[in-house]
Amino acid sequence: MTSQFQSDPAVLVLEDGTRYHGRAYGARGTTLGEVVFATGMTGYQETLTDPSYAGQIVLQTAPHIGNTGVNDEDPESRRIWVAGYIVRDPSRVVSNWRADESLDAALERDGIVGISGIDTRAVTRRIRSEGSMRGAVFSGEAAALSEDEQLRLVREAPEMAGQNLSGAVSVEAAEVTPATAERIGSLAVLDLGVKQATVDNLAARGFDVHVMPQTSTIDEILAIDPVAVFYSNGPGDPAASDAHVELLRSVLDHRLPFFGICFGNQLLGRALGFGTYKLPFGHRGINQPVRDKATGRVEITAHNHGFAVDAPTDGVIDSPHGYGRVEVSHVGLNDDCVEGLRALDIPAFSVQYHPEAAAGPHDANYLFDRFRDLVVATQETQKNA
Repeated sequence: MTSQFQSDPAVLVLEDGTRYHGRAYGARGTTLGEVVFATGMTGYQETLTDPSYAGQIVLQTAPHIGNTGVNDEDPESRRIWVAGYIVRDPSRVVSNWRADESLDAALERDGIVGISGIDTRAVTRRIRSEGSMRGAVFSGEAAALSEDEQLRLVREAPEMAGQNLSGAVSVEAAEVTPATAERIGSLAVLDLGVKQATVDNLAARGFDVHVMPQTSTIDEILAIDPVAVFYSNGPGDPAASDAHVELLRSVLDHRLPFFGICFGNQLLGRALGFGTYKLPFGHRGINQPVRDKATGRVEITAHNHGFAVDAPTDGVIDSPHGYGRVEVSHVGLNDDCVEGLRALDIPAFSVQYHPEAAAGPHDANYLFDRFRDLVVATQETQKNA
């Protein structure tokens, strides 16, 4: 791996005109996207391969990145999805027996333009005070563009609000992972950016996991005779995914058990009749505190979202779209954000965070058990009806 002190110059430009000069990291060229920060101290390979980060230039707040390299066992999907990567101090050597290559080489292989050697604390503080904003990393020949031209390119880039990115990350044809525990039945997973750890956790609960394209119809879902439906995490603005909301309403109308995470939580909220909104700078990292309102227990959870559901966090409310009573089940302790929904009259619930949590923590892994139990209970009710 080329030392950061020997690599080409690079510059990070934010849409407010702020500039940060550093060194090229990964591929050379230009990349545009929404600049966000992730607070996890570990698990950078899982972060990079999380499809929810499509369209985003990710800044790692942990200063030292790359020391464990990357391997062929830990990716959460088929490629690196971040639009760009920002680190302070990339490791000069790889020091892990599981590593197959350096992080720098992996970024270059997948064409990910990055920057190193900048004050990531300063960038994080700016995003926290001003909100997430568009930005770009310029390296190689692009680093020599005029400041005016670089800023023009940034300001002409699309904003995250209004973007539907599911089509860019979803599978094109269904993929099936057989159950690895006592079989319950087939589970339809709408792939909006699903992670491999999620598929593995669902298979371990007895589901034959059918990962289906985001273009799937209700007829295609019913054709696999599912015992339940699952909506995955994913990138983009939930307000730009009306087709997925309408599909979910068909699922709820069929009284199929439903579980959604992250983007799936936002889409359940919209299907029930609530709105969504863009957070100032979002939640990204593996150290976000969430309170389970039913138990009072505080869980440390893995997040990656820039949008949230707009619903009252206290009491039971009626679904504006006629799906009965609904309550907010989990609340974020940093900003009182809605972190989970539970329908009381239909078999449906969701959380805003990632219970599979590769590479940790695992406080919320029980939610997969809760989903399995909901499906089994629904099956028993139907048998006795």
